[in-house]
Amino acid sequence: MTRFAAPIAEQIWDMKYRLKEADGTAVDKTIEDTWHRIADALADSEPERAGEFYAALEDFKFLPAGRITAGAGTARNVTLFNCFVMGTIPDSMAGIFDMLKEAALTMQQGGGIGYDFSTIRPKGAGVKGVAADASGPLSFMDVWDAMCRTIMSAGSRRGAMMATMRCDHPDIEDFITAKSDAARLRMFNMSVLVTDPFMEAVKSGGAWDLTFDGTTYRTVEARDLWNKIMQATYDYAEPGVIFIDRINRMNNLAYCETIAATNPCGEQPLPPYGACLLGSINLARLVEHPFEEAATLDYDALSDLVTTAVRMMDNVVDASRFPLEQQAREAEAKRRIGLGVTGLADALLMLGLRYGSDEAAAQTEVWMKAIARAAYLASVELAKEKGPFPLFDAEAYLASGSLQHMDDDVREAIREHGIRNALLTSIAPTGTISLYAGNVSSGIEPVFAYAYTRKVLQKDGSRTEEEVVDYAVQMWRDKFGDADLPDYFVNAQTLAPMDHVKMQAAAQKWVDSSISKTINCPEDISFEGFKDVYMEAWETGCKGCTTYRPNDVTGSVLSVSEEKAAPEVLSTTDDEPRQPHGDVVYISEPLDRPQELDGSTYKLKWPDSEHAIYITINDLVVAGHRRPFEVFINSKNMEHFAWTVALTRMISAVFRRGGDVTFVVEELKAVFDPRGGAWMQGKYIPSILAAIGGVIEKHMIATGFLAGEGMGLKSDPQADVVNIGHRPGPACPSCGQYTMQMIEGCMTCSSCGHSKCG
Repeated sequence: MTRFAAPIAEQIWDMKYRLKEADGTAVDKTIEDTWHRIADALADSEPERAGEFYAALEDFKFLPAGRITAGAGTARNVTLFNCFVMGTIPDSMAGIFDMLKEAALTMQQGGGIGYDFSTIRPKGAGVKGVAADASGPLSFMDVWDAMCRTIMSAGSRRGAMMATMRCDHPDIEDFITAKSDAARLRMFNMSVLVTDPFMEAVKSGGAWDLTFDGTTYRTVEARDLWNKIMQATYDYAEPGVIFIDRINRMNNLAYCETIAATNPCGEQPLPPYGACLLGSINLARLVEHPFEEAATLDYDALSDLVTTAVRMMDNVVDASRFPLEQQAREAEAKRRIGLGVTGLADALLMLGLRYGSDEAAAQTEVWMKAIARAAYLASVELAKEKGPFPLFDAEAYLASGSLQHMDDDVREAIREHGIRNALLTSIAPTGTISLYAGNVSSGIEPVFAYAYTRKVLQKDGSRTEEEVVDYAVQMWRDKFGDADLPDYFVNAQTLAPMDHVKMQAAAQKWVDSSISKTINCPEDISFEGFKDVYMEAWETGCKGCTTYRPNDVTGSVLSVSEEKAAPEVLSTTDDEPRQPHGDVVYISEPLDRPQELDGSTYKLKWPDSEHAIYITINDLVVAGHRRPFEVFINSKNMEHFAWTVALTRMISAVFRRGGDVTFVVEELKAVFDPRGGAWMQGKYIPSILAAIGGVIEKHMIATGFLAGEGMGLKSDPQADVVNIGHRPGPACPSCGQYTMQMIEGCMTCSSCGHSKCG
């Protein structure tokens, strides 16, 4: 018998969380071994608690975030904290690159990062002492973006980043439209820090000053600027909106910190060097008598589980390594944790409640209050035992906006005994751990799809089909067989946007940090209706708003209809599965090389290099269109020999697999050489590899494969040889399948669990 509720859960565990030796030998033989590893590690300072911790983890009731699940008890040099907000960026060249170094060290250990770029002077501002004008924050964001591409974080996860900018910064309009270039800032999520005065100016139709360091650069109409934000996110799904004044006003620590940035998914607004430590209560596991009249959540079990989870997460603060000493000091001084939920939509379904209804919103508020009460009281008990967090000030703490509506008995307990953790609740993206827990609904999101089909590669090379079913839907099937799902079963594609907002607002009241959530909007929503979603989020007390509207630019989100054939997704059931990008292809088999190919050879002369590099690109004609098939890179400079051969083989292998291979250009052009780049034909090229990427891009444009520089794929010349069915939409960069979903503000693959946000 297995503890896993679905095959995909076991596959996710094996691929992402199971402890293995460097050669792939499994150390965790079973999921029970993983739970014991985590429990023992977090109980290191109080070993008598190991059994209690194991019981909380057992059967996926409490789900520590992925960093904890993968890293606790491994003795590896990784951080158990998911994400960080870095230090305030100084407005100086030396300070900026000191911050870049800190970011690289943090991502190297597996942490995502958030930055506020509002502190960098605007483009065109004078730079004292060098008779030059500033290049502006966007230019430095490009540098950060290139750095992020080069670092593979622990657990094979690339670092994710969040960039914020205040709505009154003189470069805010460039910030808003930056992601309209599909090749730019791909490693960033971006959000505008919207202030209360700005929202009032939008509502009243007032003017709005764009200022920096006390100087007003120009004045715009607030509504015009708001419309530019709305148009960009309507077209490109970014930037998001963060109501920063509300965040600071409600912050329990408003008396000792100011927040100007968030972690990459937005659920943790953090001060400079702040870190987010995340975990989720699986509500779907706590419902008694599901789908019956007596269905209810076990509140006693919920309270006990929250109490144990708070203790476990508090211990993580002491057990974790930190990339930087400043991050360790910040975590120890405030002992922030972010306890949230997953499986909320499934739990509501088990009670017969339609997600987005008034009844479901009311029930959500009741559950979140119960979690908040239990968490705060548990932290008070820890304060009695171990002392409050070092910066605790009873009166200042209780005066914060978040504590004003807390029950009197909890407030009195805090006043008398203090509290161990400054902030306790947050709702994080749980895309991967929700799959690991049996495909429960993610975070507080609605069920995304009732079911979809995956193709599974067997050891003998054959493929079988496997249905992946939502946890609550499977439970309904087990209980009622083939009976139709009741009307209260709804999913993300059928919900009205305002229903999403209602659920986010209901949960936010009892969450002292913030919430990662995506409000799915239909493609045909009017622009005015789209703007109303953001205004409703503002009016109902949300701390931020992220939407996703499928269109020709953003791509269509995976949509699965119960009446239509589900998309196929490839994976593997090998005992030692290969990495997902090795199993999944666009074309059924790599194309054989014809006897003759058309091509071109380009000469690249890198400054200060004795010998030129020659790049030959040969094309294949498919369905009347030319597409790159192979690359040869040659040079007499023997210093280049090994890497040019490797690059030749790797790029050619990618080209021969087909699909949208334009990412090769984007990745090469983003590589920067720490020794410095060179100016070529009026452009700064950050490295030889970037120059090679530029040559390949030039060739693709000349042959019609690319519409233009930075424009991406114009059309898919090999569409007629693709033999794996898919729905329109973005492909997963890890496994190649068309199963990317916008979940809680982050594109996530339902096939392999890959997430843009790390």
